[in-house]
Amino acid sequence: MDFRKKPLVGLAQTVFAISAVCAMTAVQARTVISEVLYDAAGTDNGNVFVELFGTPGTLLDGLLLEGVNGTDGSVYRSVPLAGTIPADGIFVIGDDNGDGSSLVGDTDLIAEIDFQNGPDSIVLRGVAGVLDALGYGDFSTAIFAGEGSPAPDAASGSSLARFNPLFDSDNNLGDFLVLDLPTPGTVPVSAVPVPPAVLLFLSGIAGLAGIGRRAGHGY
Repeated sequence: MDFRKKPLVGLAQTVFAISAVCAMTAVQARTVISEVLYDAAGTDNGNVFVELFGTPGTLLDGLLLEGVNGTDGSVYRSVPLAGTIPADGIFVIGDDNGDGSSLVGDTDLIAEIDFQNGPDSIVLRGVAGVLDALGYGDFSTAIFAGEGSPAPDAASGSSLARFNPLFDSDNNLGDFLVLDLPTPGTVPVSAVPVPPAVLLFLSGIAGLAGIGRRAGHGY
């Protein structure tokens, strides 16, 4: 056995760990769509919402949420965002009830955000291009503007929620599930297999281990 090769193995492990950390932090830094209710049980007015997840302190000014029509691919709604992602990483945009208020509790921004039922897409766009996109429904005869394969079309009163807000595979079908009971302001933290070195790194990042329901939510 040539023991002189051992330092090379150690170097390879170090490079792998650093690469994994960089990849994970890049995912964490990305603002994504984490939950959408586009078809409320009853009237949509004031009841629907879009939830974003991202790095606390991220400024959202200049970003747009666009509704893309599955029929012809046109942008039928463009919602300018404003504000900062709070300490829990969750930013909720509630639909305007018509008087500047929303029936979605504890919203961070109130806007006209009643997106169409599927097949349609919602695109989160920044100055440099698309940050995230969610297409939902049957696009066999429609124009898809989401990522990968579309998520299912949620039934009335159900939402589409990301399995894990810390991970985006760029495939809507794999990243989202249907929730019978929408949870605006709450995101799950699923177990994502990562190397031990990355786990050690992540353990020092405050806030990621305890992401959950905000204080004061009454759902």
